[in-house]
Amino acid sequence: MGILQEFKEFAIKGNVIDMSVGIVIGAAFGKIVSSFVADVIMPPIGVLIGGVDFSNLAITLKEAVDKSPAVTLNYGHFIQSTVDFTIIAAAIFVVVKLINKLKKNEDAPAPAAAPEPSPEVVLLTEIRDLLKSAK
Repeated sequence: MGILQEFKEFAIKGNVIDMSVGIVIGAAFGKIVSSFVADVIMPPIGVLIGGVDFSNLAITLKEAVDKSPAVTLNYGHFIQSTVDFTIIAAAIFVVVKLINKLKKNEDAPAPAAAPEPSPEVVLLTEIRDLLKSAK
């Protein structure tokens, strides 16, 4: 029963729930970025380099024979995935940088006021000032 209780405490912790929400949002964000790259960024790049559609770029390693399909090396998908990753990484970097900046401003401690001097220090200061004025 101890392992079940430990698992329950682990699963209910806020960090696990926050991480789960982050993963779901990250997956959805990944789909949005993939669509952005495939549908908005790559077509103009393809037009600029001569009408190339990156998703169709492949090297045929073995031609199709009878009912067996052709074996291809789909490097166009790899290029598209690399661009997807670069954009996602840059977006996450910017978000983390903004969050860190907000945390830094939030966590900045207010300047501490100088502590009050102890009664002994106040008395010694008065004695010093009296001795200076007596000269």
